[in-house]
Amino acid sequence: MGELYANPAATQAMLDDADFDIEAWLASEIAMEFARAEGAAFVGGTGTNQPRASLAAPTAATSDATRPFGTLQFLASGNASAFDASPELKLIDLVHALKSGHRQGAVFVMNSKTLATVRKFKAADGTFLWQPGILDGQPARLLGYPVIEAEDMPDVAAGTFPIAFGNFKAGYLIAERKATTILRDPFTNKPFVNFYATKRVGGQVLDSDAIKLLKIST
Repeated sequence: MGELYANPAATQAMLDDADFDIEAWLASEIAMEFARAEGAAFVGGTGTNQPRASLAAPTAATSDATRPFGTLQFLASGNASAFDASPELKLIDLVHALKSGHRQGAVFVMNSKTLATVRKFKAADGTFLWQPGILDGQPARLLGYPVIEAEDMPDVAAGTFPIAFGNFKAGYLIAERKATTILRDPFTNKPFVNFYATKRVGGQVLDSDAIKLLKIST
């Protein structure tokens, strides 16, 4: 578990005279900043005073039948510093490394820079693997599965895990104490009103069979 906190302030005169609800605006800004911090921690958190990220779990190339529970399986890209000459085949292998039950509800996760590369991948017949959402608000798909952009995922580089595929609802547990708590303090720092916001959240891999990683490696 880890605690997020923020301590913005506004003068009492500003709160009284503004033509809009400053307290509500501050609350929305705090919520956005907390969401960014949580997203970064769920991808890269160490587990010390913050969630333990999926990418922080131990990894191995062995299959579900032989790999220790709690260790995520990775598939190598076939190239030491990039994707190999047939990246579409590696992505297909990544999909089918996941058990069929977990593939129901599975998604690809990568950052926008990696997605820009993946969008150019083609099948043997020349068709693109990436397909845009047909309806407004529908996610784009890769090999039939939704693609989620997470900017905190690593870029393609030697030894990194730029693409994850899995059923994260089954594979990763997020625990929140409750909604953000905001304490309004008009006394400590007059004429300012302090808003002390806190939120406790944790996370760790729950089912290591439900998430697979693509590693840039031979």
